Amino acid sequence: MNKLPDRIRIKDIARLADVSVGTVDRVIHGRSGVSESSRKRVEEILKQLDYQPNMYASALASNKKYSFACLLPQHLEGEYWTDVEKGISKALSTYSDFNTTVKTTYYDPYDYQSFVNASEAIVAQHPDGVMVAPTVREYTRIFTGQLTELDIPYIYIDSNIKDIPPLAFFGQNSRQSGYFAARMLMLLAGNEKEIVIFRKIHEGIVGSNQQENREKGFRQYMKEHHPACNILELDLHAERNDEDALMLDNFFREHPAVRNGITFNSKVYIVGEYLQTRKKNNFNLIGYDLLERNVACLKQGSVYFLIAQQPELQGYNGIKTLCDHLIFKKEVNCINYMPIDLLTVETIDYYSNK
Repeated sequence: MNKLPDRIRIKDIARLADVSVGTVDRVIHGRSGVSESSRKRVEEILKQLDYQPNMYASALASNKKYSFACLLPQHLEGEYWTDVEKGISKALSTYSDFNTTVKTTYYDPYDYQSFVNASEAIVAQHPDGVMVAPTVREYTRIFTGQLTELDIPYIYIDSNIKDIPPLAFFGQNSRQSGYFAARMLMLLAGNEKEIVIFRKIHEGIVGSNQQENREKGFRQYMKEHHPACNILELDLHAERNDEDALMLDNFFREHPAVRNGITFNSKVYIVGEYLQTRKKNNFNLIGYDLLERNVACLKQGSVYFLIAQQPELQGYNGIKTLCDHLIFKKEVNCINYMPIDLLTVETIDYYSNK
């Protein structure tokens, strides 16, 4: 074999395999129109040389368009999913040279049929890849089963369903996050005999797998380390925010000694702002996510800790992973846990959600 240049080119492989440059290009990119004998010769040379094609240049040259679909819960501007969408937009900008587009569809997190309808609309689009914030297992399985039949890769963000494995998952280990949150709350509560979990709930539906799994991890810690502590629950109405203050008034009237609580959704500000309005300064409250109103409550003292999970990075990495898989043919990691970041009034200004 003649001495090869330091950088292996397609024409070098063609010379060694005694085929045309076009034949090598078709083999590298898995296209048809190559005889079996020629394909075997080219593949053997590629293997001997450990050839790695420049997929970046190849993708630019192909001029193929890639359409992605995202399925996210409905939300208002400034809520948790706004940061996920910021990450998606940044990823689109990063990969703009490769003709990538994203169409986002929304579902009501308190209505399973809404998820079904939205997922069916996405399947009808036949996108190249999908990023989804899953709902409960049975409805997610229907959707992912349809995607699998169509050979469409999908990414989970926020919560993972382990027995319906995606191409990749980005989010916290939600059980571990809840376990950790319980430990932090009990550092504040000490020997208190009662604590409270605040929820936003609609007709028995909590609204996300993440919240349910956090609560499971929380209760596991309490069972193991504080079995005598009574866990109270207050279910605020997800669809009737105007009743929150009245329900909280009634709760604290009935349980005046409770001084420690937690919420597993991203709206801890609901309780935090109530505590400010009522000038209730002797209550320790823990919540999740860096919404502006949550951070304001942290700085004003009505929230003691916030646990963050970098939603913008989840959105960015979800789209990046679809690009890595589909455009650059890279292997990707399946499970990608986000850090469990504990923030206080002293550290919040130095925290970067990137």
